[in-house]
Amino acid sequence: MKILDWYILKRYLGTFITMLVLFIPIGITVNLAEKIDKILENEVPFMEVVIYYVDFTIYFANLLFPIFLFLSVIWFTSKLAMNTEIIAFLSSGVSFMRFMRPYLIGATIVCIAALVFSMYLGPKANKGYNEFLFQYLKRGTQTQETTDVYRQINDHEYIYASHFQPKSHTARNFTLEHFEGNKLKFKISATSLRWNPKDSIYRLTRVDKRYIGKGKDSIETLRTLDTILPFEFDELTPESYIAETLNYSELNEFIENERRRGSGNISRYLVVKYKRWSTPVSAFILTIIAVAVASFKRRGGMGVNLAVGISLAFIFVFFDKVFGTMAEQSNFSPLIAVWFPNVAFGILAVVMLIRAKR
Repeated sequence: MKILDWYILKRYLGTFITMLVLFIPIGITVNLAEKIDKILENEVPFMEVVIYYVDFTIYFANLLFPIFLFLSVIWFTSKLAMNTEIIAFLSSGVSFMRFMRPYLIGATIVCIAALVFSMYLGPKANKGYNEFLFQYLKRGTQTQETTDVYRQINDHEYIYASHFQPKSHTARNFTLEHFEGNKLKFKISATSLRWNPKDSIYRLTRVDKRYIGKGKDSIETLRTLDTILPFEFDELTPESYIAETLNYSELNEFIENERRRGSGNISRYLVVKYKRWSTPVSAFILTIIAVAVASFKRRGGMGVNLAVGISLAFIFVFFDKVFGTMAEQSNFSPLIAVWFPNVAFGILAVVMLIRAKR
């Protein structure tokens, strides 16, 4: 039986790797065709382009590996079924669950490799991929503005601004409040704030400094004020992709820091965190569904199996994207949003496996 296990396991891993080798160059070609004009326009160094496409390869494979795995399992299992090899296995007295064992071993190998990629190698590639985009391909287009920012920057001080503009290093309607215990001690308000990155000095305009005293407050008004404030401007406006560029331990630390600061993007970061686990686990679920779909002959042959598989793959991606967006944009639980597709398709996998055994 070990011979049959090795036969299926080698087909499982070999077809999956072949699928990656075939589709990654297509992804690179499409991406290069889309961006070649800006690469030439910005005179990007050749080695920078090479490093970018190494990062892109890891990014692309890590992003789409569940779909590639799903289609590769359907492909080679359908060939086994069409060649009546599965019937021969089962006719020899092997149970269907025993037939599944090399598939589950292969899924375990892929899952472990995906965990290593998603926890450590993937974030590093994401960082290089996004830095290249913003340094060379999106130059002059970073106009994203963060609105209604409220942060706790340390144990005693809170800041608020109605608008933060990362590109120009400016903010509007800025306030800083200093508390000792539950009591407000002083408050600084300014209609605008500008950060000078060269000397880390903040310039505030139309400033009101209010000091809270016992029974009497004092207010000081200034046209401008150059001062040092206890925070970095970039810390207040992290790029939307920052969580994707951190390894797992760094991501946990980053989320805790953002919680203390009162960040409004916690759900977005938690979605990234939970996907580090849920995406590799999907290898098992999609493998079981693929075997259940492709393990017996259908009228229409392999084409029908692939059509069913592609449809299920798009439904999985649809659920994954929709629920992830819901968690990022609303109060919907990120944990439920990330794991719902796996749970739903896990139930489907059990039902289809029982049907396939019959």
